[in-house]
Amino acid sequence: MNQGASEPAIAAARRVIPIQAGTSAADTGTAYGRPPRSHDKALTEVGAGTPMGELLRRYWHPIGLGSDATDTPRKVRVLGEDLILFRDKTGRPGLVTPHCAHRGASLYYGKVDEHGIRCCYHGWLFDVQGHCLEQPCEVQGGRARDKVRQPWYPVQELYGLVWAYLGPPAKKPVLPRYECLETLEPGEFLEADNNSIGGGGPPVIPCNWLQHYDNLVDPFHVVILHSSFSGTQFVEQMAVMPEVTWDTQAHSVRTLSTRKLGDGKTLRRISEAGLPTLRVIPSPRIGRYGMVESLGWVLPMDDHHFRIYVVGRVREKGELVKMRSRLQGKLWEELTEDEHRQFPGDYEAQVSQGAIASHADEFLAGSDLGIVMLRRLLHKQLKAVAEGKDPSGVSFDVNAPPVRFSAGNFLELE
Repeated sequence: MNQGASEPAIAAARRVIPIQAGTSAADTGTAYGRPPRSHDKALTEVGAGTPMGELLRRYWHPIGLGSDATDTPRKVRVLGEDLILFRDKTGRPGLVTPHCAHRGASLYYGKVDEHGIRCCYHGWLFDVQGHCLEQPCEVQGGRARDKVRQPWYPVQELYGLVWAYLGPPAKKPVLPRYECLETLEPGEFLEADNNSIGGGGPPVIPCNWLQHYDNLVDPFHVVILHSSFSGTQFVEQMAVMPEVTWDTQAHSVRTLSTRKLGDGKTLRRISEAGLPTLRVIPSPRIGRYGMVESLGWVLPMDDHHFRIYVVGRVREKGELVKMRSRLQGKLWEELTEDEHRQFPGDYEAQVSQGAIASHADEFLAGSDLGIVMLRRLLHKQLKAVAEGKDPSGVSFDVNAPPVRFSAGNFLELE
């Protein structure tokens, strides 16, 4: 098994994420004297003004399905910010901060009309870009209304999702398109899903986003967690221990896994963790071969919660959500507590690390080289933004070609 790791690489990993050696006061192996848990704040904390928060604000993020934006105001939480999503009656989606610029009442209780959202308290009307259009209690509808603006964020719609950009206006990139979602075969169409497919649990997962993002470059957990430990959660081929190497691309870390299947065939599987939060993971159920058939975006709602939006090429409606089944056709929420304990999946493995995993307590090994490389790639982007540069994976060219990934399942004859 070639895991592509070396002792110098692992030592370097520990310089990236400091590792606490010897957690006992007397180094006897007991838990007495154990130092407090601590995490890499730069990679995990996503609020405005934090290093990762500012990096993630340089990209577009999905914040809902297209059907979530209606004339009924909807609460959304993105990168530690509480916001209100709506669609005016001309069809334009809008995203505004909740507290009305007048007296602070929440626009969640507002009413949507032809041109925007109206506050319940005094009726001030704001359009999808925050302009104040009416102040009903003021003379002439508010002669100074042009001086008032409700804080808002740009939104666009693509692939059945509503996307938002929460970063500096002068640095707003174009909303990227993706080759695997642009090139449809006969009979295929795109389906968007908000059930956090790939997260192994409910739509909102109560732990830090990095715990899931790290998992994308960890192919060995598929053999243990999803196969030998919890039974065959995917297909038998995934239980074969792969030979693995990793490499870093301009906007991703790739995992290249090779499995000798014993029937004269070789399964070559390529997956990618793309910037900023992309899941470029071919189906572990291996129903088809070729390029990856879906993309997922991990949305950090705040430091302790995330959810996943997925868009996939499908041939029948509801095909994506079928991938959520966990045990004998049961969904995560249908499992008993004892079944969760006996047959854990990604949710149990990741959420049980804590709301934010303690990186100081990690002991990285050779099979973790992909995680080392991914965290280094993120740190490189943090450094670029801190220096006033643009991070990888953003483009300001409206004519830029769709983003291409090499991920997929490929079956070869020996």
